[in-house]
Amino acid sequence: MAGKYFEAFTEGETIVHDRRRTISESDNQRFCDMTMNQQPLHLDAEHAADTEFGERVVNGLYTMSLAVGMTVPETTEGTAVANLSYDDVEHPAPVFHGDTVRAETTVLSTRETSDGDRGVVTMAVSVYDQDDTVVCRFERTALVERRPDGE
Repeated sequence: MAGKYFEAFTEGETIVHDRRRTISESDNQRFCDMTMNQQPLHLDAEHAADTEFGERVVNGLYTMSLAVGMTVPETTEGTAVANLSYDDVEHPAPVFHGDTVRAETTVLSTRETSDGDRGVVTMAVSVYDQDDTVVCRFERTALVERRPDGE
C-alpha cells in the first residue's frame, strides 16, 4: 500500500507526484464518449478552429479525473474509505491534445471523525502542463482510515 493513513497527513505538506501523462486525442475522445459529452469544442476540429482556442480543448473533467488518479498512490491508495467531496474546481488554462500534465497535492486540513476511528483530510490539488502553467485546481476531501493498532 502506497497511500497514507490519517496520522501520516500533515497540514501544509505538499506532495509532488512523479506520475505524468501526455494526453492524446484518443484519451479525450474516449472520455467524451464514456460520459456522453459531445461538446464540439472537445471533438470537432473545424468547430474548435473558429473559437478563441483555435483547436480542440481536452474535456476539463478528464483533466480533473486524471489528476485524482495521479495523486491517489501517494495520498489515499488503500486507506480511503470514501471521497467525500470535490470543491472549488477551476480550469484557469486550457489543455490540448499532446499536452503533458502533472500534479501536486497540498494538505489543507485534517480532523478526526466523531468516533475517532477515521479521519477527514482536505487536499488542494494543482495540475500543471509541460510549461508549468496551472490548468486545473480543486479541493478533494476524503475519509481516510486510521493506522491499525500495532502498526
